[in-house]
Amino acid sequence: MNAKILSATVTAVLAASLAACGGGSSGTTVVTPPASVNVPILLSDASTEDWATIGVKVLSIALTPQDGSAAVTVYTAPGTVPVTNLAQLDSISDLLNTAAVPAGTYTGATVTLSANPGDVTLIASADPETGFPVAPGTAVDPAQIRIQGTQGTSGSLTVPVAVTFEKPISVATGQTTPVDVEFDLAHPAFIIGHTTASGTLWAVNFNKGPARHHRIDDVRALVLRHLYGTVSSVASSNASITIARDVPAIPVQSPETAVATGTSTTILADATNGTLYYDVDAKTSATIHDFSLEAPTLAGKYVRIAARYQQDGTLVATRIWASSSFQDIWLSPEGHVLHVDPATDTLVVANETGQPVALTVDANTKFYFRTPASALSDTTPIGTGPGFLASPNLVRGFKVHASVVDPLATPLVAQTVDIESAVFDGRISAATTSDFTHTRHFRTASDNYAVALPYLSSTTANGKDGTGAAITGFKFWDFGRPTLVTSGSNAVNDFVGAVGGGVNFGGTFGAVNAWGASRAVWGDTANPAGWSARWTVLMPTPLPLGSVATAYAANSFALAVPGGANPVTVDVSTTSGSATLAYQVDRTNGIVTISPQDLTSSAGQTALATGLVVGAPVRVYAVPQADGTLKAYVLVYYTGTLPTG
Repeated sequence: MNAKILSATVTAVLAASLAACGGGSSGTTVVTPPASVNVPILLSDASTEDWATIGVKVLSIALTPQDGSAAVTVYTAPGTVPVTNLAQLDSISDLLNTAAVPAGTYTGATVTLSANPGDVTLIASADPETGFPVAPGTAVDPAQIRIQGTQGTSGSLTVPVAVTFEKPISVATGQTTPVDVEFDLAHPAFIIGHTTASGTLWAVNFNKGPARHHRIDDVRALVLRHLYGTVSSVASSNASITIARDVPAIPVQSPETAVATGTSTTILADATNGTLYYDVDAKTSATIHDFSLEAPTLAGKYVRIAARYQQDGTLVATRIWASSSFQDIWLSPEGHVLHVDPATDTLVVANETGQPVALTVDANTKFYFRTPASALSDTTPIGTGPGFLASPNLVRGFKVHASVVDPLATPLVAQTVDIESAVFDGRISAATTSDFTHTRHFRTASDNYAVALPYLSSTTANGKDGTGAAITGFKFWDFGRPTLVTSGSNAVNDFVGAVGGGVNFGGTFGAVNAWGASRAVWGDTANPAGWSARWTVLMPTPLPLGSVATAYAANSFALAVPGGANPVTVDVSTTSGSATLAYQVDRTNGIVTISPQDLTSSAGQTALATGLVVGAPVRVYAVPQADGTLKAYVLVYYTGTLPTG
């Protein structure tokens, strides 16, 4: 896998509206039982160059009360468990359900996944990175996928993923508290391909590293994945509609069919700014402030909705597409930008099947950048027509959801393109106090880019720090320490210093520079007509499978890589709280097992020393340092049948 920041998030948004306790006239205190709280449950994730589908089946989600009482289930899958494609949730959230939860304080969550053979779906993208061992657009045979940590009996296997919150989450009167459990899909121990002459086995590990807690500061800023559903009713006031939630079938069918989830969601029209309403069948559009004109024909129709949260937990529609055919609202490519060709006015999006979908951009195509915290910005296009295709307005890797003028036309013409996540990644260089450069190379050379990103304006709000204090301006953090955010007046200078390291293996391999992924926003005062870096996560620089040149001792070893002339020192941390994550990957008799090693313990260090002997294959994920060494975040070493790539 490449080193993009990939996260899958389970977010429970606790929208509290609690009844207060009261006293009787006799002086006896009457205690009102804890009220139930509406809890929207969501999933989210980020991008990947290699996978078009990373499909999982979520069986249930439960919150852990601080008082030690029984876990509170906030989501239970329907009888036919839908597949959630994490590769489509690039820094956005997918609403699963809204549950009633007792008010109180919660310290963690358990997400239970189905883990029978075939319950995890892996489909390669249409243009994966060079050397990726799965052919473009090909589904991995379920027999080649090894899900780690399963429990139960054959046919009823599950993986419970328990996560402790960064801080206990307290639900109080009148607040909306999001709970974010993040599955980091770029974590080196999440999906490991073990390749030998007989083929590749894929080990999928949901525990011991990939799962962690991540705080969301403002529910209004959540970018939701488009909601699918069947309109079940229109409110008598015409202010809202209620939809029976549907999801697309995975693997994708032809024509695509709706899978009912057994849940329902109420969506408001934007009475102030207006909701853009597209009648896909009639090929018309209008701005509506309620559903009075549409009410007679909406019942029973399929809809796709771009929605945003309000502070009170209600959902307001930004745009709605309606049709009597589910295929027609679904046949609007959703996925990551695969290619951009300004010369032919063409945009190519990789869909869920791993296939490229070409879209023609004409003078009427409108581009939007999802900004749910600002209702007006969320419905205002940031560009129109083919001119917007020029880099860096739109580059490979952006997560988009496009809509087409006519789903039956050839070629498909884009009506709208929602940019849901704008992430630049790759090598970081030329960092100054005004901007820095991301350089990215792909297998298809025409997709390469080198983009100078200015930092977010120092006066622009940008979330909160670990103490709850508001942050303004650019911020960054290390991949392995997501809770230790560097922000404030010195953040830019600290960033310039942090990315200045470099390591040189010599030979044909050459130098290794800092690597990272930056989330960009459009129209900040730092760059009113373009992208600015809101935050950057410093990623371990991707290195190929190497070998140990000097055995592990005194918390370091020397690493040799193919094509390199000079072994480089790799420093390993054994300090509690910041220790390097080490994983032993064993392949024996066709079974791949991932075993985490605790390097803060003598047993873990002994195991690492036993594994990192001269000549042993090892994969290192590390950050180059100014002294020419590598600071290891993650080490993966192998036993049993050894990998060849």
